[in-house]
Amino acid sequence: MFNDIGPLELVTIIVLAVLVFGPDKLPKVIQDVTRTIRKIREFSDSAKQDIRNELGPEFKDFEFEDLNPKTFIRKQLDNDELGLKEIRNGFDLKKEMAEVTDAVNSRDSETSPSSSSSSSSSSSAGRIDMTKKPETPGNDERPPFDADAT
Repeated sequence: MFNDIGPLELVTIIVLAVLVFGPDKLPKVIQDVTRTIRKIREFSDSAKQDIRNELGPEFKDFEFEDLNPKTFIRKQLDNDELGLKEIRNGFDLKKEMAEVTDAVNSRDSETSPSSSSSSSSSSSAGRIDMTKKPETPGNDERPPFDADAT
């Protein structure tokens, strides 16, 4: 229930409880709190059992934890009927991203850097250059004029 409380936080809670309730009333408060928690757990267990009895024998393996969407999806994905483990194991994200990066940078993943520099002029004719280069107008060219912008 309190799995994420550290030792420093626990000491802080104890000190605050002693300050708020006092050392003479603190044992009575702790008994009341534990009794209340126990009653709530008993009530919840009996309610779960009543629901299971009302659902009938076809839902005998029904678990209320399965109603949590994360648990339901995790349970369905762990089920190997769909063959998802084979698909997940066959997919290499790093390799796919490297291929996409090479394609965007207009490089072949098979060519080495020394051969790509010598054949760059011949291979660039059949490819589209995806690198962004600033367009600079010639010396005698004027920049484009937009009449609607003025």
